[in-house]
Amino acid sequence: MHWPEFVSLRLNRRAVLRSAGGMLALPFLESIAARAGDGDGPAKPPLRMGIYTVTGGTVLESWRAPTAGPLDKLPSILKPLEFARNDLLIVTGLTNHGASDGLNGHEHCAFTHLTGAPKAGKDKGRPVATVSVDQKAAAGIGRETLLPSLELGLTSGETKYSFREDGQQVPYEADPRQVFDRMFRGRPLVQANWRRRANGNATQPSDTPTYERGVLDVLLSEVRELDRKLPRSDRRRLDEYLGSVRAAETRLDKFERRLRVELADLAVSKGVELPRPNLPAAKIPYWQIERELYEDPEKLAEYIRLMGDLWVLAFQTDTTRVATLAAGSDEALFPGVVTVGYERHCHTLEHQGNAGRVEDADPIAREALRQIHTWYTQLFAEIVARLKSIDEGGTSLLDNCVLLYTSYMANGGHSREDYPILLAGNAGGTLRTGRQVDFPVGTPMSNLFVEMLDRVGVPVEEFGESRSSEKSAFHGRLPGL
Repeated sequence: MHWPEFVSLRLNRRAVLRSAGGMLALPFLESIAARAGDGDGPAKPPLRMGIYTVTGGTVLESWRAPTAGPLDKLPSILKPLEFARNDLLIVTGLTNHGASDGLNGHEHCAFTHLTGAPKAGKDKGRPVATVSVDQKAAAGIGRETLLPSLELGLTSGETKYSFREDGQQVPYEADPRQVFDRMFRGRPLVQANWRRRANGNATQPSDTPTYERGVLDVLLSEVRELDRKLPRSDRRRLDEYLGSVRAAETRLDKFERRLRVELADLAVSKGVELPRPNLPAAKIPYWQIERELYEDPEKLAEYIRLMGDLWVLAFQTDTTRVATLAAGSDEALFPGVVTVGYERHCHTLEHQGNAGRVEDADPIAREALRQIHTWYTQLFAEIVARLKSIDEGGTSLLDNCVLLYTSYMANGGHSREDYPILLAGNAGGTLRTGRQVDFPVGTPMSNLFVEMLDRVGVPVEEFGESRSSEKSAFHGRLPGL
């Protein structure tokens, strides 16, 4: 048989089919990063960064205390967090100054929201901004975990928050089933046992090969056999392909090492896995569920709670150490949540309840917005309570987090001046919580991102417009946090 016939038969009947099986697994493998459970991990719980961002700004006078200092009394919007008052840090005065190139008000706020970009715009319809704080953190510490970062929740064509170093916009996953599968396909739901990992050999042998390993081994065997039959001109192409396969094999090796770590943790906990979240039925098309979220706040609350559960699980199982949750939508309706006036459409209320001067805004619409944002805080508080209840060997998971609760607008009038900023968790004792810190209005928001990155082990000299803005202050930092 001449080699073209051999190639045709082998590729059509065996190699391609088996390769297809391998390629179906590759999107899963692509998420596996370096140093995943190789026994060189931290001797104590790692630090995590979380961002919980909502729509439409807020009612600032109900978000922050009248003066800086100890949080003896929480403002009304933050009241649901009273149980964690000593774990909170309110920061005021922070602003995004970045310019806009052909963007509407929502896009301008969204593209600069987590980037602090000096300028944001579009290139042939594609959003353009600098790297966002979550992706900068993921680039620095994401190689420690199976997923560098998670982006969850509801965004639209206008509300895009996360950007990679190359300017590529990062999509948010709205389907909780997809999120769960991405996190736990082929893995047990087991809390990371940091004490065990610190006191002994983190990895233990496993006699159970993964499905991906079996497929990849068959694929490699087939390709090696094929390599011997190919002429030199085609071997170069095959070598290029094998480079990708070998990269996948390396990622798989690291995944399997991580899996052995987790199975050892599971053995210590006597085989008790964490409870699975109550995911929507797979037979229901997700677009049908998503459409209902904007019309019924009870369903929206259930959705945010579910995404919050996945967020907590991601940190608890050390699946990722960077997660962003986009909660809600400007287009959502809030019957039952809003109890004043007649308007229930969030976007309409955002414009009616905001003005250049607070005293010129519609007071009824402003009270409606206060109720909506108190509702959002209640859902964030449930996440904080979960994190606070999880012990990580003498500290809580919340203690090992820096969580940012904010909005992509400073207020519903598309303002980017004096954002609502709340930090929860003390980032391993490096934040002095239980107080409010005021900075001059106009201090770049990017300064906060520099501080957050530093807390999770990704120190940077500058970020966004922290040093380039005409309003730059404090050498690009926030002293006293």
